[in-house]
Amino acid sequence: MDKNLKYTRNIGIMAHIDAGKTTTTERILFYTGRTHRMGEVHDGNAQMDWMIQEQERGITITSAATTTYWKYNAEDFKINIIDTPGHVDFTVEVERSLRVLDGAVAIFCGVGGVEPQSETVWRQANKYGVPRIAFVNKMDRAGADFLSVIHQIKDKLDAHPVPVQIPIGSEENFRGVVDLVRMKSVVYYNDDETGTRYAIEDVPFDLVEEAEEWRGKLVEAVAEVDDTLLERYIEDHESISAEEIMIALRKSAVAGSAVPVLCGAAFKNKGIQSLLDAIVAYLPSPIDKGSVKGVDPRNDNEVIREPDDEAPLAALAFKIATDPFVGRLVFLRIYSGILHAGDSMLNVRTGRRERITRLFRMHANKQNPIDSISAGDICAGVGFKELKTGDTLCAIHKPILLESMDFPEPVIGVAIEPKTQSDVDKLALALHKLAEEDPTFQVKIDPDSGQTIINGMGELHLEILIDRLRREFNVECNQGPPQVAYKEAITTSAEFREVFKKQTGGKGKFADITIELMPADNGLRGLQFMNEIKGGNIPKEFIPSIEKGFREAMSNGPLAGFPLESLKVILKDGSFHPVDSDALSFEIAAKQAFRRFAGKCHPVLLEPIMSTEVITPEEYVGDVISDFNRRRGRVEGMESKAGSRVVRAKVPLAEKFGYVTVLRTLTSGRATSTMEFSHYEEVPEEIANRIVEITKGKIL
Repeated sequence: MDKNLKYTRNIGIMAHIDAGKTTTTERILFYTGRTHRMGEVHDGNAQMDWMIQEQERGITITSAATTTYWKYNAEDFKINIIDTPGHVDFTVEVERSLRVLDGAVAIFCGVGGVEPQSETVWRQANKYGVPRIAFVNKMDRAGADFLSVIHQIKDKLDAHPVPVQIPIGSEENFRGVVDLVRMKSVVYYNDDETGTRYAIEDVPFDLVEEAEEWRGKLVEAVAEVDDTLLERYIEDHESISAEEIMIALRKSAVAGSAVPVLCGAAFKNKGIQSLLDAIVAYLPSPIDKGSVKGVDPRNDNEVIREPDDEAPLAALAFKIATDPFVGRLVFLRIYSGILHAGDSMLNVRTGRRERITRLFRMHANKQNPIDSISAGDICAGVGFKELKTGDTLCAIHKPILLESMDFPEPVIGVAIEPKTQSDVDKLALALHKLAEEDPTFQVKIDPDSGQTIINGMGELHLEILIDRLRREFNVECNQGPPQVAYKEAITTSAEFREVFKKQTGGKGKFADITIELMPADNGLRGLQFMNEIKGGNIPKEFIPSIEKGFREAMSNGPLAGFPLESLKVILKDGSFHPVDSDALSFEIAAKQAFRRFAGKCHPVLLEPIMSTEVITPEEYVGDVISDFNRRRGRVEGMESKAGSRVVRAKVPLAEKFGYVTVLRTLTSGRATSTMEFSHYEEVPEEIANRIVEITKGKIL
């Protein structure tokens, strides 16, 4: 095993929009010597926000990767960083980054605390078991409250925050931090704008008692992994060294049982060096994360790969990007083995060989060519033919299939068409490239109108994609109004028989199936197919065709042609003809059965419901709530936060178009709102009937 791997950290920076992720990343690049000038998001010159749309809007849209180095305890550490977006429309970028990272820095605003998207990214990190440290940013802002954020992390995220620092001063008087591990204070000089000069001093007299109390809590928290520490702390707390606390805290953090919390003000360049030290000290290396598990596609046996250069190659393609100079870039996390430029390997999904002709170390959108990449590292490559996000690449004769990624379904669509007929082919090619990059972006042709419909995660998501079509691919588009991505579901079960016969002279077609259609089991999405045929009434080789027929038929529901969210099909019986029956006959029989009988199982229309949070001054709360009621919303709770009221509600997406403008009018521009997809829910019958009529063209 490569011993140098213990000096590698693969981390992501994640947070709610505007908590300061990109600013923090820019400071990290400056202090590690990766850049010699700090980029600012509000000036549009942040290194990691390299897309024109990011610079114009001051938001992160695509996750950017970079590699930098930091000296800690006289040793050099390599840190691969991915700066992820905070806006919920680009949640897929966070999802796929967390899938391949070993650790993450969760950034919280010292004023806003735990905000809606903070909860979403936290859940995503829980899903992939990613250890985290937390950084409470913007401690210099009016209303910043470190202890309040600690309580919110505990209560809202159900986490175990362990402060390793407490702030010295707050708001405009914030001037440094107390290091609870070493019991020293770090005070920044006011006359040094860059934050490179600071003094290590004793703990300020007025903070000694508070610091002692928090240090006691720190030792208690780490005592879970080291019982002797707590005993020694009770006997003589001064006998415990900083190194002992750090070793125990590292164990807790890597195991995910504790979240070390730091604080600072990234924009004012305070606290970033301590954050870098904490990344190295508390977040895991590829060795700490250990082996990766997968299955052998040849026999479904479990296979384990150690993070070792000598092991067979195993890598995951976690992102595809289009670059104007080198073409399609694939971002890879190497779990085991070494990948050399020009190597051939197996794409397990397609069963075909792929060749990566060139490898790059990425710095935002700049590529630095490299000859090879080792286990535990992250890189980008070009030259592949058929790679998709989530594909496993491995040694040709030692196949392994790694767990792929789940992506949320798009909830909003827009019809688009090129402004000139000559752009039709260009548009199709551009949409294909964008869909390859972004698994939450889907393109389909409406079978009735022939229109091209693009589907995404929100209005901003589609707006950015249409802007990219114009700027990157030179395709000007007309677009229709936003459409909600409705779905359908059946609510009752029934048994049916379908016989498909076709005689055309010579060999005919024949298939006979008896099936039961019913709603899927709770919580399951997609097709749930069960074969209950005993004996050989239908040969085994035809069963997958029946399943395929139903799966494809689900994309066109019986009510208004919207896809079915879920369906359970039980194959009860059937018969076949020894000459005329084939796989296609049974596939057609399944499709016909669905078209004829799904409408008899009381289908209903489902609509996406959005979790919405509005932060408003007290005097507008009544207006905000009554507006929610007008939009078929359900108010689920209210709380006070930093002098404002937070109203949480569930509102149908169909009622949310243009909401930001209405909210500004209602509250004189003083309220802010965020929303994210929650779940699908049945549409009230009266509204559903109207949607079905409109969709079927009865109302123009």
